[in-house]
Amino acid sequence: MPWFLYLALKQLFPTGRRFPFFTAISVTGVALGVAVLVIVTSVMGGFGYEIRRMIVQTEGEVQVKANGLMEDPSAVLGMVRASPVAAGATPFVEGPVGAVCNGRPAYPEMRGIDVGSVASVANLARFVRAGRLEDLDDDSVILSWELAQRLGAGIGAEIEVYSPLLFERLKADEIVLPRRLRVAGLFEVGHQHLDSSVAYVTLRAAQELYGLGRAVHGINVRLKPEVGDAEGAQQLQAALPQGAVARPWTHKWESFLWVLNLEKTINFFLLLFIVVIAAFSVMSSLLISVVRKTREIGLLGALGASPRDVALCFCAQAFLIGTAGTAIGVGLGFTVLHFRNQLVQGIAGALQRQDTLRQFYHFTDLPSHTLPSDLILTVVLAILISTLAGLLPAWRAARLKPVEALRSE
Repeated sequence: MPWFLYLALKQLFPTGRRFPFFTAISVTGVALGVAVLVIVTSVMGGFGYEIRRMIVQTEGEVQVKANGLMEDPSAVLGMVRASPVAAGATPFVEGPVGAVCNGRPAYPEMRGIDVGSVASVANLARFVRAGRLEDLDDDSVILSWELAQRLGAGIGAEIEVYSPLLFERLKADEIVLPRRLRVAGLFEVGHQHLDSSVAYVTLRAAQELYGLGRAVHGINVRLKPEVGDAEGAQQLQAALPQGAVARPWTHKWESFLWVLNLEKTINFFLLLFIVVIAAFSVMSSLLISVVRKTREIGLLGALGASPRDVALCFCAQAFLIGTAGTAIGVGLGFTVLHFRNQLVQGIAGALQRQDTLRQFYHFTDLPSHTLPSDLILTVVLAILISTLAGLLPAWRAARLKPVEALRSE
């Protein structure tokens, strides 16, 4: 081990003495800054990760749509299923409807699914909390959990459904009675938007409600695990007929994901200033060390230490403080993330704001997902900034002349 590194360790962590106060303060400052960065980047990354998981598990990675209605879905389905990148495909119909039960109105988004092929794309059965997906038929509906609560509808209840076709028929002086559907199940995904405003019916029932005949609005596609979203959409597009467009799930959520990434980036750089402030603490403690140990620095010079070696000693101290603080901060950050939901629920309960998270961020729990790239960037920047904080004390120590330093009181 180089002598300057050994001396740096001894000065920071002297043998047989209590942990030095200035070292503790410096390490704690870096640790808190790194912990906050890890927590914020993981939580912000969790929002994007959970959005992708929920969309992929309920709709697939790619949607194929036409400029208008898809009049011949069977032909397009055959082309999609024949593609080497597709693991499954299912047609769908979606649109707003009005629903009434026990005199309570609601206006959910209706999604018509092909019960026979939906399992090849969407894992809807795992989200059904009451009833079964297999019980869905042309005279029944599966409601999202919060939608069912607003309607006051349980399993076996009947609801009246009104589609926009009603208004078109009224223009022609025709009377269209609402369709009565039996509640066959309730589902809960964990995303407030999906849990509060979605109703699943069979594809045929949705086509009848919208007067589509055999047409559909599009086709949901599940890609093979080794195929990326954008790459799969491009390969599907090459196999589709003119007028059909394949888009990855990110296209539908593009604006939301852009805002989310922007917020994550801004928060990262703003919170990085916590590490910068901690670096000033490191710099101050090392400058104090230079002043207190001026005679020792002069003695090192008298014994033959070069200015470069003296400077490296203080840079090494800054590096060790940054490394120790970063390691503690990463551990602290992941500890807080592990108990994040209990902490958030406790704070929200104390402030009586339990529904704020669901209202503004649409999640029942606080999500978390740490990208390796975010973690590596946090660790590298924290250690680098801390090491740079040692440059000024190192330069000050290297400029001391041995004779003058030995005369210092």
